[in-house]
Amino acid sequence: MKLDAKGLQDRQAWKAAGYELPDFDREQMIAKTKENPFWVHFGAGNIFKAFLANVVQKLLREGVLDRGLVAAEGFDYEIVEKMNRPHDDYNILVTLKADGNVEKTVIGSIAESLMLDSGNESEYTRMKEIFAKDSLQMCTFTITEKGYSLVDGKGQILPAVEADFQAGPDAPVSYMGKVTALLYARYQAGQKPIAMVSTDNCSHNGDKLYAAVNTFAQKWAENDLAEQGFVSYINDKSKVSFPWTMIDKITPRPDASVEKILMEDGVEGLEPVITSKNTYVAPFVNAEECEYLVVEDDFPNGRPKLEAGGVIFTTRETVDKVEKMKVCTCLNPLHTALAVYGCLLDYHKISDELKDEELVKLVQRIGYVEGLPVVVDPGILDPKEFIDTVLTVRVPNPFMPDTPQRIATDTSQKLAIRFGETVKAYQRSPELDVQSLEMIPLVFAGWLRYLMAVDDQGNSFEPSPDPLLATVCPYVKELTLKPDQDVEKYVAEVLKMKQIFGVDLYEAGLAGKVCDYLKELTAGEGAVRSTLKKYV
Repeated sequence: MKLDAKGLQDRQAWKAAGYELPDFDREQMIAKTKENPFWVHFGAGNIFKAFLANVVQKLLREGVLDRGLVAAEGFDYEIVEKMNRPHDDYNILVTLKADGNVEKTVIGSIAESLMLDSGNESEYTRMKEIFAKDSLQMCTFTITEKGYSLVDGKGQILPAVEADFQAGPDAPVSYMGKVTALLYARYQAGQKPIAMVSTDNCSHNGDKLYAAVNTFAQKWAENDLAEQGFVSYINDKSKVSFPWTMIDKITPRPDASVEKILMEDGVEGLEPVITSKNTYVAPFVNAEECEYLVVEDDFPNGRPKLEAGGVIFTTRETVDKVEKMKVCTCLNPLHTALAVYGCLLDYHKISDELKDEELVKLVQRIGYVEGLPVVVDPGILDPKEFIDTVLTVRVPNPFMPDTPQRIATDTSQKLAIRFGETVKAYQRSPELDVQSLEMIPLVFAGWLRYLMAVDDQGNSFEPSPDPLLATVCPYVKELTLKPDQDVEKYVAEVLKMKQIFGVDLYEAGLAGKVCDYLKELTAGEGAVRSTLKKYV
């Protein structure tokens, strides 16, 4: 059983092994999509394959759609070369349910995969061809929050971005430069309408995408490298929209235990690929059953009926409330707290942390006690029920191979939204006292302790990738595991960094509390556990 067009001709073998297969005319779907593409997705990673591609597959199966997706990769071209194309754009979705049941689905909704590479003439020409098509309604993105950034951790314009500002839209090399150049091709083809839809897990994601694209448009116009009308096009909401969205589906890195299940079924060629850019990709993806996608309904060129696949379309204001509910209170802060302390306590499965009495109390207090008082109920999802599901069904799912180490990636980019917004809400509230916050400062202190890269037993570990490690780690390098250190003299400058915490912790009146916690967390081996026992 090989995962490609030829191997899937033996449908009986796949079905006998329990796989749900694409039951639509895939060749016809591919032909129609190539002729009249309607949806391009940038960043063909795990959540795209587990969620968006599966929604399209369901709608193809039900006859709601007759065309599929164009998957484009603008960062790591080897994903397309070494994974998508050898498998004829098929992949396997393994849904791991909390009751232990496993659903296996062969996803065949991707019609075409392309490299967004301005140095590859045939690939780039095809991308521009697609962007000139009247039929193109939307582009979605899962490129991570830092994918939209035009600056480095110190606020300096990235060299590739600066070079693109000067060189113009002909052959840009930065991700956002390439995306903006495709929009310029669409503008030149007749100012055709389109929705540019970030589905990345960050606050007001559409604004981040807009800010990057608009900056490029303005720079190119200023430098006489693009028509002035292009700036107007980007800023005309009847032509180009940048909707806000909230997406949620836990989709860990493809796991060896899942690979073993598939191998035992007789599926061949499942070996993952680690690219030269250190991307880990496999022909399968494992994910939880729960999923949410809430989208601002702003599509200038129309849109497919994705609500038939479970996507919720609503107003910008409601998306904002749902996103704040999830990102600032009901899921992401709990995940980050578990990630930081899970690494310190040498956990390697996030579900195992929900068997730890102190960690359970920590996240319950962050969510129910400190977070819920400042949540605005979005009306379409209930905040308390959302937390209940997170803490009783989703995170404890023992069949989900997610790790605190994965979730700890880019923590410096997450703290401001996941905790800083709650701190600011307390500051604004006449009824609430920011000084009453105890668990959020404990997470901040835990992150500073994590930056020492030594666990609670004194063993070194490798911190997860983070663009600010080189900036913040030097502040804690002199800290050791011993009692009564003057920790404040080392971390005072970090505590003032609004870009990390969302606030200056001194101005917020929380710096002293963070330092007190950090002093206890660094008092020696076992101090992390004893500090948690003392305070939660």
